[in-house]
Amino acid sequence: MFLILLPAVIFTTSFAAADKINPGVFPTNSKPYGLNYPEWSVKWWQWLVQIPSKNNPINDATGANCAEGQSGPVWFTAGGNTGPVVRDCTIPAGKAIAFFPLTFECSYAEDSTLKNEAQLRSCAANSLQGGVPQVSIDGVNFKSLDLYRMQSPIFKFTFPQDNIFGARPGPTQAVSDGWFIMLQPLTPGKHTLHASGVVVGNPTLGTQGFATDATYHLTVK
Repeated sequence: MFLILLPAVIFTTSFAAADKINPGVFPTNSKPYGLNYPEWSVKWWQWLVQIPSKNNPINDATGANCAEGQSGPVWFTAGGNTGPVVRDCTIPAGKAIAFFPLTFECSYAEDSTLKNEAQLRSCAANSLQGGVPQVSIDGVNFKSLDLYRMQSPIFKFTFPQDNIFGARPGPTQAVSDGWFIMLQPLTPGKHTLHASGVVVGNPTLGTQGFATDATYHLTVK
């Protein structure tokens, strides 16, 4: 815990108008490519946790694994698991970009004391108390980030043998909480995406502090 092929298909969902607060971002009440924000957040988590640790983008210090597991119209980026990282990544033009500057998930596989969905939700939310995310694209800081905080539906995934959280392998269910953002496709060329966040541990709740910080030098072509 811590705390992304464009097929020859015509998508029936048109692009939503850009977010009025942060231009170039899909509004949180929109349904890019037919899914809403919480549903895309599930896709992000399923993408991340099912990639073995050796090739997982969250453990990548250079960007060499940024294309791992990517498919469909949305490209996912990951935070940093071992301190600030800077990654170089080339992505196809026309891809939306989805990411969490700060997030946490709780699953039955990782915590056997959690017995139901309500407990999963409480675990995920409490683990982010006092969390502070930051995001910028091409040097422009995003505003009003709390508007992008959300919880996921309960979802299923399968931990591989060598997984990033050291959890027992096999299927499980989870809930995530965090600040989730979807960028509309960037113009071809060079772009810099920076996403970071910090959580201070809360002894009363028994939660630990953690931080994530990732800079992506993107080449869109």
